Amino acid sequence: MQRIKLESNSIVNGYIKEDFGKHGSSWIDNVPSKSLHLKWDDVPEGTECFLVVMQDYDAIPVAGFSWIHWVAVVPKDYRELIEDASRNDKNIVQGINSWASKLVGLPKEKASFYGGPTPPDKDHIYEVKIYAIDKKLTLKSGFYLNEALREIKGHILGEGEVEGVYKS
Repeated sequence: MQRIKLESNSIVNGYIKEDFGKHGSSWIDNVPSKSLHLKWDDVPEGTECFLVVMQDYDAIPVAGFSWIHWVAVVPKDYRELIEDASRNDKNIVQGINSWASKLVGLPKEKASFYGGPTPPDKDHIYEVKIYAIDKKLTLKSGFYLNEALREIKGHILGEGEVEGVYKS
């Protein structure tokens, strides 16, 4: 599997800038909503689309599961998502984040966007992964991460990862 170089100017010295989470000023339905800048390179030949997933595994002791902050299908010709693409780029197809969980209860139709970091107990590490996929995905807005993972199984040409800490 090919390694994709993934980076973000929203993450500085290992820390996610405050504007992209609970200390920022962009919110939708009481959820921080300004998505991170992402840029990638070294894309495998034959890529038909990308899947971007942002999760917080440090949420497991607090919520009982890994918190999904963002899941999005990105067109094959993209090599970058600008800051706030979640709200401004209609070419990406976004899945449901964990703000729709029973812990928060945001309606599913309102939870298909980047829901930024809000660590409740301590600083958390956030993992952003990108997968290069060799087929077009049939997912529609409001899909679940598990549906995406099922659909990409056996079709991943490459992947990349970047992490950042967000201060509580």
